[in-house]
Amino acid sequence: MEAVPFADKSYWLGTRPYTPGPPLAGDLDVDVAIIGAGYTGLTSAYFIKEAEPGLRVALLEADVVGFGASGRNGGFSMTKMGMMHSITALRFGKARTVEGHEYAERAVNLVRRLVEELDFDCDYEHPGYLWVATSEKHRRRLYKEIECVHRLGISGISLIDSHELRMRVNSPLYVGGAWWEPNCGILNPAKLAWCWRDAAAGRGVEIYERTPVETVEQAAGVSVLTTPGGRVKARKVVFAANAWSHHFAPLKRKQVPIWTYIVMTEPLTDAQREVVRWHGREGVEDFRDFVHYYRLTADDRLVWGGRDVALSRDGTMDHDRNDAVFAALRADLRLTFPALAGIRFTHEWGGPVSAPLDLFPVIGHAGTPDQVFVLGCVGHGVSITHLHGQTVRDLVLERDTDLTRVFFVDRRVPPWPPGPLGGAVTRAIAGFMRWEDRRYDVLPGGS
Repeated sequence: MEAVPFADKSYWLGTRPYTPGPPLAGDLDVDVAIIGAGYTGLTSAYFIKEAEPGLRVALLEADVVGFGASGRNGGFSMTKMGMMHSITALRFGKARTVEGHEYAERAVNLVRRLVEELDFDCDYEHPGYLWVATSEKHRRRLYKEIECVHRLGISGISLIDSHELRMRVNSPLYVGGAWWEPNCGILNPAKLAWCWRDAAAGRGVEIYERTPVETVEQAAGVSVLTTPGGRVKARKVVFAANAWSHHFAPLKRKQVPIWTYIVMTEPLTDAQREVVRWHGREGVEDFRDFVHYYRLTADDRLVWGGRDVALSRDGTMDHDRNDAVFAALRADLRLTFPALAGIRFTHEWGGPVSAPLDLFPVIGHAGTPDQVFVLGCVGHGVSITHLHGQTVRDLVLERDTDLTRVFFVDRRVPPWPPGPLGGAVTRAIAGFMRWEDRRYDVLPGGS
């Protein structure tokens, strides 16, 4: 199958010209080698060089900077981390739920500050976040979730009533009020990745694109990375491949890739904007298990994603298109906003996110103190990957900090079962979520 040009992998990746850097040609001897040039790899490289300018840091990307989730996501910089707070509390306890939320909130603030300080041209806005219900069952669960975060002592989240919600975003499908969280940004994710590329290169990071790492082996206390163009000897290695992490033996069963999909409209007219309101330009999600997430771009296109996911049955990573989900997304948008029934769709794309079995992020050591990995953003990685970059910095430099002591650093990750059993478990989880959405959904046919 012929490779799709990277600029066609998402709307974002085609929004400005980008010339990839050269691949590796020859052998290297470095202090730190980072595999993957998404947000995690880019920010880790930047913060390591910022802290220790004398270290030689090489960033190795199999395709181009931002090719993975960092260039294809919905562009929400938000505090959502893993599943909802009530589920996190059941899995990890109340104190760790609060700790996770504080980490995520710190991450959102970090992105906002760095975009401003480094003068990143990535269409950044900070309009806040609405979590809405589209059925009575979803409304009850949403209200309970707001009560949960308040019992945990988490601030910055409130319930707005149905009138205020419709003054913000007007849909006949909304039931009741909404979760309102002012601390959320929206941005162009590919532009953000490319800004980080320039910032990291400016610090002296060596960046090699179209340089897939084929093997990672240890010999005499040094990691040896094999690529098509040469070998890299590194004293420290960072695995920042996220949804591609299973290609590396130490991480093979820690996560699976799951594909999510997006459609995009032409720019809304003034008349269309007047009907749906949305003057505050908030980011929005609904309360389905397979959520819809949506927002406006800088030129007022409507980004509409979610609805369902796809799984890789054969271990391959080429599942970026799903015509059935694209069609369902278009139908759901028109149902949610009837005033946009005649709108034209201009783009559609998909991409994989990294999902551990318990659907919560993890940072850890890959069997040795000299190898660090990050995975499991589960589709909410825009902001937390930036703070992960600082956490990785501290782990690589062997610092004991508040970041290296967060509970999900070196936590035990329940492994995905091997072979066909793992596929069956993945399909069972997705099947239950589809069943629950069909049961409570007002959208025709559910997922």
